[in-house]
Amino acid sequence: MKFSDAFHVIAKPIGPICNMDCSYCFYLEKENLYPGKKDWKMSDEILEHFVRQYIQTQSVPQINFTWQGGEPTLLGVEFFKKAVEFQKKYSEGKTINNSFQTNGVLLNEEWCGFLKANNFLVGLSIDGPEDLHDHYRVFKGNQPSFTKVMKGLELLKKHDVEFNTLTCVNRVNSFKPLEVYKFLKEIGSTFHQYIPIVERKAESKLQTNLDLVSPDYSGRAEVSEWSVEADQYGEFLIAIFNEWLKNDVGNIFVQMFEVSLESWYGRPQSLCVFRETCGTAMAIEHNGDLYSCDHYVYPENKLGNIIENGLSSLVDLPDQHQFGYNKKEALPKYCLECEVKFACNGECPKHRFIKTPDGEDGLNYLCAGYKKFFNYVAPYMRYMANEIRNHRSAVSVIQWAVEKEKGFPSFNIGRNADCPCGSGKKYKKCCGNFFHHQ
Repeated sequence: MKFSDAFHVIAKPIGPICNMDCSYCFYLEKENLYPGKKDWKMSDEILEHFVRQYIQTQSVPQINFTWQGGEPTLLGVEFFKKAVEFQKKYSEGKTINNSFQTNGVLLNEEWCGFLKANNFLVGLSIDGPEDLHDHYRVFKGNQPSFTKVMKGLELLKKHDVEFNTLTCVNRVNSFKPLEVYKFLKEIGSTFHQYIPIVERKAESKLQTNLDLVSPDYSGRAEVSEWSVEADQYGEFLIAIFNEWLKNDVGNIFVQMFEVSLESWYGRPQSLCVFRETCGTAMAIEHNGDLYSCDHYVYPENKLGNIIENGLSSLVDLPDQHQFGYNKKEALPKYCLECEVKFACNGECPKHRFIKTPDGEDGLNYLCAGYKKFFNYVAPYMRYMANEIRNHRSAVSVIQWAVEKEKGFPSFNIGRNADCPCGSGKKYKKCCGNFFHHQ
């Protein structure tokens, strides 16, 4: 199958330009890749080329546009009205969907009216309650942003705009998982994305004039002080999972849990970082430059320009196919033999910069956290996947989890019988043993 049959492009029509100055943002410094640039707004010509090529190249009936930045609201409503006009012009009977990632600061009545009228799904970036959010998500001069973000959220809700929340899990809020989760519930978010922040800083000046190193950088670098700690990311996810399991299954949707269930159910993962291969999720800059991935916007990963080369030819370049296959082919032996490899697949290559216990290169920095999380949720995921296979509701996991915690008291289980949790172990060496010690 050609990549161009079905692929995804994150559009950055304002490049890295933003009205905020978040400490952990990896994209702000991409300004240095275009020295001397003054006008960062994507031109109408490039916008039309992108919309037309993106729709016409793919052979699928549904086309999903994702608008990011920088901060896309800086372009104004009129820019996106043109984008929608171009989508209608070139739709050719295909269904067009739009998602829009924003910090929420510039949202007003006009913006929210437009987003609602055109069925945009809005992703709102928010890192938790005020003290946690304002630790890193600030304006220039280290000024807090929380109050303005919340005003934007209230306008989204007033206009009944569909929204979800994107939370960057960092060195600070990772130690307050339940504060973050309960806060997001309180503000009305029913779909949560928890994105781990992991960046490295070079110990010496880079030729690219960037402070953060590229994923393939082999020189001396250290993990930034704002990056989440690997083990703590696992603890963060487990704490939220337990709270979700008790109260919110079927009502709150957490992207990480949904994707995990796909793995246990046997479906291809919908999130690129957990698939065996990648390469079908690219990023386009304001001037039409196409890059291998949102996290690989570096000179060596530039595929070309859609005006000069055409989107379809760039997507199907051998180098891009190899980029995607490397995700699978470069896994160290430690990963290949891992019991949760089917769910993790080494996660994003961007994070594979530490050594395995055997000294092999290419282990994911977040490995310890993912192993902890996937092993913890395994019995619950097995149960939910089995319920779905048997055309029953996975919500029953709430009661099943209570039974499991107590050692399955209502089950008539012999100590030498297989444990009902599905671990494959004998009851006496699994949940029965745990309950006995409790």
